[in-house]
Amino acid sequence: MHNQLTKSDIQKMEAEIEHRKLVVRKEAIEAVKEARAHGDLSENFEYYAAKKYKNQNESRIRYLERMIKTADVLEDTSAEDEVGMNNTVELYFEEDDEVETYRIVTTVRENSLEGRISVESPIGKAIYGRKAGERVKVKVNDSYEYYVVIRSITKTIDDSEDKIRSF
Repeated sequence: MHNQLTKSDIQKMEAEIEHRKLVVRKEAIEAVKEARAHGDLSENFEYYAAKKYKNQNESRIRYLERMIKTADVLEDTSAEDEVGMNNTVELYFEEDDEVETYRIVTTVRENSLEGRISVESPIGKAIYGRKAGERVKVKVNDSYEYYVVIRSITKTIDDSEDKIRSF
């Protein structure tokens, strides 16, 4: 499966990779050297902790590089009146008689607790490319679906605060 990322996601990942290679890697290697200098490695917790930190950093670098290599790049622009990537959308849930606000993002930046939902989620798939005022059916699975009305769409210009999830 290929990850769906925007150009902005890729830029953030490349910046994190560069930081991890130039800064974190050096710190981790120094920590391992310092811990090794303390003597007996068989009972040296600092050594094992430093090695673990170094390995986690290298693992994160490989993960991000693989994500970029296998990514399907999505456009993060859309027409002014339609739901697109990074847009904030106010939805009216008919079944619950409630209004909720979500931001449409890629799967690596989703966080439902912060109101960011993936374009791959049932709601994201249903409303992506739709216009304000439309009534949309959201199909969760074969036996459950519900309707939402897109009340408003706000274009988001700055997504610099959104963090790339780590796994």
